[in-house]
Amino acid sequence: MNDLTQIKNFAYSEQKIFNQAKDFLPIFGTDYVELIVGNAKQAAHYYKTAFGFQDLAYAGLETGRKDATSYVLQQGKIRLVLTTPFQPESEIANHLHMHGDGVKTIALWVDNAYDAFEQTTSRGAVPYLQPTTIADDFGEVRMSGIHTYGDTVHVFVERKNYNGVFLPGYIPYTSAYQPGSTGLKYIDHMVGNVPLGEMNTWSTFYEQVMGFANLVTFDDKDISTAYTALMSKVMTNGNGYIKFPINEPAVGLKKSQVEEYLDFYKGAGCQHIAVATDDIVFTVSEMQRRGVEFLHVPGTYYDTVQNRVGKIAEDLAELKKWGIMVDRDEEGYLLQIFTKPVEDRPTLFFEIIQRKGAKSFGKGNFQALFESIEAEQAKRGTL
Repeated sequence: MNDLTQIKNFAYSEQKIFNQAKDFLPIFGTDYVELIVGNAKQAAHYYKTAFGFQDLAYAGLETGRKDATSYVLQQGKIRLVLTTPFQPESEIANHLHMHGDGVKTIALWVDNAYDAFEQTTSRGAVPYLQPTTIADDFGEVRMSGIHTYGDTVHVFVERKNYNGVFLPGYIPYTSAYQPGSTGLKYIDHMVGNVPLGEMNTWSTFYEQVMGFANLVTFDDKDISTAYTALMSKVMTNGNGYIKFPINEPAVGLKKSQVEEYLDFYKGAGCQHIAVATDDIVFTVSEMQRRGVEFLHVPGTYYDTVQNRVGKIAEDLAELKKWGIMVDRDEEGYLLQIFTKPVEDRPTLFFEIIQRKGAKSFGKGNFQALFESIEAEQAKRGTL
């Protein structure tokens, strides 16, 4: 089967998969992502400075919260909640002690949070947050939640009767320091890393418990180098707004990036957050100017990229300058680049992606990307 035939088959299968997803749990998008961090004030400064997020809301001692403080940042449709515990003995503190800075909550925007809880728990999900209603002068928000892989949870958020800044208990927050946007628009997908043998368990969870469908599967022949390999299943909800690739390590000569993540994160968790932009050259150049470090793509990658992807609107020399990769499918092409880990532990990182029609995940870039990751692993002595 030639590459063009594979691309056409993927495009046809993709639409078929969207149609097959069982939307008993309609999801309108990612409501927010909560990171547990060691110092929320300093983390907020970093994400504002380096990524271009803006102040939105705050909860802490001044608002009557006694267990933790949270800063809420926003850029485009992306909301990050950065939370730090006050007390050493709490669920939040335990998460921080075990995993370091990392994603705890992937909150999903739904029409009915109570029904979402009933739908998922009746299909086997373990409850995390019992259905609850919180309210203030701006209305009410209904929420519920379930456990997923590792210590990661999904919280269902129903906010159609709320007009406040974020959630009850939060107040509007701003400071004199407001760096400009870097052009980030929305979350494209979020990737979970799980131990060997658990990829099918969690893909089945998303299919049976949440009504998702398997959009595409990559095996160790697709995602491998001479030394390491992994396998991945991309799960999507019916409207395609939510995509969760689930990775597990595959047997290789050396330790893969998934194994390194699992070792340092101490279990399964969110490996990276892919955020979309309409102008990746501006976004990446601006983020690099602000100190964000990206993976280095071998210069030889660009020697053959044009033969593989064909004509594109961007200047290839400009893409090479910033280390931006290109891939194509039947619907168009995409541009992507990956940061180095944003924590001292080599765990969470970000992907910057611009889709020019393409709906795939950059399979043609896997070889160069994984060689770049292995080069960083070698520097850390963890390959």
